[in-house]
Formats: sequence, structure tokens, C-alpha cells
Amino acid sequence: MSKEAKNYLVGLSGGADSTYTALILKNEGHHVQGAYLKMFEDADPEPARKAAEQLGIPFHLVDCTEVFEKEVLCHFANSYLQGLTPNPCVQCNRYVKIAKLCELAKKLGADHVVTGHYGRIEKNEAGRYFVCRAENERKDQSYMLWGLSQEQLAMLYLPLSDLEKERVRAKLQEEGLSAAQAKDSMDICFLPEGNYASFIKERVGDCPEGDFVNAKGEVLGRHKGILHYTVGQRKHLGITLGKPMFVSKIDPKSNRITLVPSGEEYGRQARVEQLNFQCLAPQKEGVREDLMVKMRYGQKPVAVKVVFDENGADLFFEEAARAITPGQSAVFYLNGQLAFGGYIMPNE
Repeated sequence: MSKEAKNYLVGLSGGADSTYTALILKNEGHHVQGAYLKMFEDADPEPARKAAEQLGIPFHLVDCTEVFEKEVLCHFANSYLQGLTPNPCVQCNRYVKIAKLCELAKKLGADHVVTGHYGRIEKNEAGRYFVCRAENERKDQSYMLWGLSQEQLAMLYLPLSDLEKERVRAKLQEEGLSAAQAKDSMDICFLPEGNYASFIKERVGDCPEGDFVNAKGEVLGRHKGILHYTVGQRKHLGITLGKPMFVSKIDPKSNRITLVPSGEEYGRQARVEQLNFQCLAPQKEGVREDLMVKMRYGQKPVAVKVVFDENGADLFFEEAARAITPGQSAVFYLNGQLAFGGYIMPNE
């Protein structure tokens, strides 16, 4: 980034990471404003407001409840009803969080929007913007940002890439900022207790019971509704078969859930669609064998062969991958640069 003073809009949650980003930009002499995005009625903007007050920067409260309901909550509930396992943070970043920050930044005349995500934005010789994996691999959050558009990436600045959380908290403590004591953010902000099944039932009602079956289609017992299960699940199945069994497939049409014994939950190929490209230009054909892929946030990237077509891509793995889960994101990297991402599709 240039050393000249710029105008930044920081997405403030009141937590340590976002407060630290605002602090370092202010200390560098930039003009900094903070914005809290209120996603749902119970969300509390006061920690963010206090952080802005302590930093001495303007504060904006943005009501995002309507778009969050449509793009995140409805998508989340409907995905489970279709036998999919969604990642709401991916959906939120593109359609709510970064979108709303960019919208406000344009109104305020800000040069860039800033968040506390761990990663880095770069631009290649072809003029394409992309996210790079954070140097702190344990904190890397590039996986959550694969859905961002080129326009959004061009406006986004991520100052955190190589920092340790302990250093962030120590600096905030040194500055006397209350965010130093803030708890780390939860995986799913609208599910503080983590009970997604109860959340979905309150919104759309429960799913009917159906059959557990084996790979041959033979009935093993009854399940309590597909929204209670995800591919790869072993615990809390509600059925005893004398040996560990894993969910390998959820079929909403037949209302059947396929269970397989340990070892058979692995697969060597997958299908991804709804691709969004970052450092790579959009591909409609061809083969790539130089990419790595993550199919879960906490997973390490693994080697993959990618065969593109008009509607997406087929993936082929050298080593069998565990619990390839429809609805989750597959995010592809080229030498640490985010190449593209897409959604894993159900097995036919």
C-alpha cells in the first residue's frame, strides 16, 4: 500500500482483530472510520461503538438485517432441507459483509474497506485481484473469501497476514483498548449455542422421518429428519449397528440417508459448480494439475486434478478424501494464491 494518507472504512465488530486493524491504520496517519454491520436483531453494536470511541474515529451503524435474512439465514435453512451442509460465512462475506462495506465506502468517499480477516489482497499482471493465504497458516481465512467479486477485491485491504493473536491482544492492551479482552468470534454468529437443527425447525418446521439405508439400498433403521445430519457424521445418528457407521449420502427426494462403515466414507472424485475465479481467469474447458484444494475450512490443502467444463469442474484426487460434503466450499490455490472456488455438488 502507498505511504500517502488514505481514507479507510474498517468493518468493526468490537473484537480484537478488527479493532487492531483500525488502530494500525490510524497510527500510520490514515483517515479511518468504523462501521458495525447489524446482521440480526439480537446483535450488539456496543463493543464496536466503544472501540470506535476509544480509537477516536467516526462510527457508522449499518442495518443489514433484511439482506442477511435473505442471503444468509434463508440460504442456510434451505440448504439443510436439500441435504446440503452450507458455510454461512462464505455467503455472508460476498452478499452482506463486504458488499455493504463497499456500498458505504463509496458513499463516504473512502479509498478502501478493511476487515480483520487474516490474508492478503494482491493484483497480478493480468489485472486480476485475488486473496493470498495468510503467512500464519493457523489463522488463514482466505477460504471464507473465495466468493468475492473482482470489484469487491479491488476495494478490500487486509492488513493482517503474518501476525499472532497474542501480539494483537498485547498491542491493544498496551493502548488501553477494551477489545484486548474480547472473546474470539464464533464460527456461526447467529447460532451462539451451535444448535442449527433447532434454529431451522423454528423457521421452517421439522423434516419427516425416513430410512437409513446401506450402500445397497437395504433399510437399516429410521432417521429423525435429514436436517439433523451431514455427510461424514458418525456421532448422534440415533441408531446402533454394532460398528461405527458414517453418513455418506443424504437424498432429500427419497428422504433416505446412506450409512457406510469406516473407510467407505472416503472418495476420489467430486463435482463443483457455481465457480468464482480470482487469480485465474474464468475457465470453461481444460485441465489443471498444478492446484491445491481445501474442501473444509480447517482442512489442509491437498493436490487435485481439475477438469473444467461449461458448468463447473470435476475433481480427481491422488489420495482419497474423507467426507466430501455437498454444500461445502471447495477452494483452490495456485502457489498460495486463491485461484477460484465453488460449491461441492451432491453425488447423483
